[in-house]
Amino acid sequence: MSTPSGAIERFDDKARESFESVGQTTIYRGELLRHPVYTRVLHWTVALFFFLAVFTGFALYLPWLFHWITPLFGGGQLTRTLHPYFGVAFVFFFAFQVLNWLEPMLWTAADSRWMRNIKKITTGEEKMDPPETGFFNAGQKVLFWEVVVGCVLYIITGTILWAGARTFGPTAVAISYVVHDISAIVMLGGIFIHIYQSTIGEPGTFGAMIRGAVSEAWAWTFHPAWYKQVTGRDPQQAYEEARRRMTTGSKP
Repeated sequence: MSTPSGAIERFDDKARESFESVGQTTIYRGELLRHPVYTRVLHWTVALFFFLAVFTGFALYLPWLFHWITPLFGGGQLTRTLHPYFGVAFVFFFAFQVLNWLEPMLWTAADSRWMRNIKKITTGEEKMDPPETGFFNAGQKVLFWEVVVGCVLYIITGTILWAGARTFGPTAVAISYVVHDISAIVMLGGIFIHIYQSTIGEPGTFGAMIRGAVSEAWAWTFHPAWYKQVTGRDPQQAYEEARRRMTTGSKP
């Protein structure tokens, strides 16, 4: 088990310790700890309930297109019953992720500079992310806060839709339907971008949420400030040394 110095402090050390006692994170030579067991369990739990809510939502709001989904959840009535519970579970577990990641997700001046350079970064024109890029980059933070806003809207509109027109009136219900659906579409679009970036856009990111570890090359390429914080080494120098080794065929 490895816990690097300078790692992001999490809000719930007791929960982290409990999960680490039943899970395992193996760090090999040339790798760094990225996500402990607790964070990974939270992430996949949030993802599970998000897609359960999405699929049941599709079945309810677009039955002519997604009618094949309802049998998977026991029929139309049970699908309708389960959908709000899946949504509540998604928001509940994401709230723990917010507490878990709040500090490293706070916006900084470096993030504004990252956004101004987003085209070069996302197209690969820049070989490394800006040297100020820490544990999360600005794109990841935008997605995170978009989900936060979406969850707040889900709680408000979902409560109104769940209680119905008798409690809140037909106008509030009609508006809630529109806001709820738009929020879901926007969030789903962000999740698709997240999936792309964690697989094709930044190879190795998906594996970090499975195993908990990343290569040092991944760290200095995509999160150089975090790499420097954890290792104490200069990311640009590490990159140049790795490039020289590839050119000469020498070992580290």
